[in-house]
Amino acid sequence: MMAFAERQSVHPAAEERRRFQRVKVHLLGRYMLPDRREFPCQVINMSPGGLAMLAPGIGNVGDRVIAYLDHIGRVEGKITRIIDNGFAMTVGATPRKRDKLAAQLTWLANRDILNLPEDRRHDRIVPRNPISILRLEDGSQQSCRIIDMSCSGAAIAAEFRPPLKSQVALGRVQARVVRHLEDGFALEFIHEQLAETLEDSVTAR
Repeated sequence: MMAFAERQSVHPAAEERRRFQRVKVHLLGRYMLPDRREFPCQVINMSPGGLAMLAPGIGNVGDRVIAYLDHIGRVEGKITRIIDNGFAMTVGATPRKRDKLAAQLTWLANRDILNLPEDRRHDRIVPRNPISILRLEDGSQQSCRIIDMSCSGAAIAAEFRPPLKSQVALGRVQARVVRHLEDGFALEFIHEQLAETLEDSVTAR
């Protein structure tokens, strides 16, 4: 019955979308619900017309979602159904953006098949304990939340934003501020970190 209902809902403008198959991916990112709450997420499959993600904060069917995904960038759409531990959503995109998404997804699918080492080296992870201490150039300390991180950098959620290019310490790790985000900033580590000790190093007090 479900398949029949889905078939019925396909209108001519969506015919193009059906050319694209959903690709199994492992993409980390963050998303915002209509009430402006933000959460980390993991996309488990995606096509240029939609995606499914594991997500701690689940909205309602029809809610608008804005997401920022590794390798993909900003996508927005509406929740279409709730799944175990997450939801599926549409991806609103122009035909040109859809073609670009298709190319990105093909690359990501091939990357996972080929296990390309240079791309896997910096997979982003969400720490088990996201709260850390940031030491600023003037010696002051601020509590902050790590949105996600890799061996080469981290995205930080905080109400303050240190100046671009300023040097800071996240836990024991020396870093520089490389980008300001809507809700915080991005850090690049001065020295690449080892995956085994990364979490302990960035959350050290």
